[in-house]
Amino acid sequence: MSTPVKSEIISQFKAHESDTGSSEVQIALLTARINHLTEHLRSHRKDFHSRRGLLQMASRRRKLLDYVKRHDLSKYNEILVKLSLRK
Repeated sequence: MSTPVKSEIISQFKAHESDTGSSEVQIALLTARINHLTEHLRSHRKDFHSRRGLLQMASRRRKLLDYVKRHDLSKYNEILVKLSLRK
């Protein structure tokens, strides 16, 4: 992921000025990487190594979403709407 795209995502989801690693930011960055890799796999169907990485990223995002849901339900719902995720 390019640096301008990454910094834009961080600025959109950060909780405070120096926030770069909160759960919300991590979820947003993972979502961007997952979307990018999904497009790659549409044209390269037999790339099973990338598919494995995609499944790992999706699992990590799911765990982070579960954490946010346990601790702040309103923030969880807000993230789902912003990133247009279903659950």
